[in-house]
Amino acid sequence: MSALAFLTIFGRATPPRSSAFAWFPVVGTAIGASLAGVWLGATELWHPLLAATIVVVADVVITGALHYDGLADSADGLLPHLDPERRLQVMRAPDVGAFAVVTVTLVLLVRVGAIAAPAIEWWMFPVVAGLSRTVVATVPAFVTAARPDSIGAAFAAGARGRVLYWLAPLTAIAATFGAGRGLALAVATVAGSTLTIVLARKRIGGWTGDVLGAAIVLGETVGLLVAAAEL
Repeated sequence: MSALAFLTIFGRATPPRSSAFAWFPVVGTAIGASLAGVWLGATELWHPLLAATIVVVADVVITGALHYDGLADSADGLLPHLDPERRLQVMRAPDVGAFAVVTVTLVLLVRVGAIAAPAIEWWMFPVVAGLSRTVVATVPAFVTAARPDSIGAAFAAGARGRVLYWLAPLTAIAATFGAGRGLALAVATVAGSTLTIVLARKRIGGWTGDVLGAAIVLGETVGLLVAAAEL
């Protein structure tokens, strides 16, 4: 399945297919469910901080660090004061700069801290993972690609706005398990991913594969951060 190959370390040899985006919410939810299982097991054995670190490591392993690579490239390209063409050149460069190092480090620290919080529950992982990837799956249906030869452009033909329908059941699950906290988590996750895309559209004119990866990571992180708050 192309969506599995795009989002995880599994099936990387699978060629891009136009149907991939339609499966992003399913694969994302499955990734989150896997992390929930890791979290449940780790919290039984170790201190919350160590258990949270193990969950973040598991996330990096399952996704092959691809989303974090996108976050790093996006930080280097979108955050400095550069013209749009230069931003795209920086994002394509194989090296990483200070913006990437600082951004990825801070995001990892926030994720570990949020997951270690007493308010975190198992159901939050599949919800944030599914919601962030639902948003990303619909981006090419509404926003043009900033670089036609980017990794995600091969999938773009299959993007459909109706994938947003997945927001309803995932939000309903969050509300069922977490009531107001669940709704806040859902809204925060969608907002985090969406604002990442908005920034990319403003600064480079659209999305790239790196931007999609960054939107997934930041959406999840914002969602978990809100969920961890002592409300």
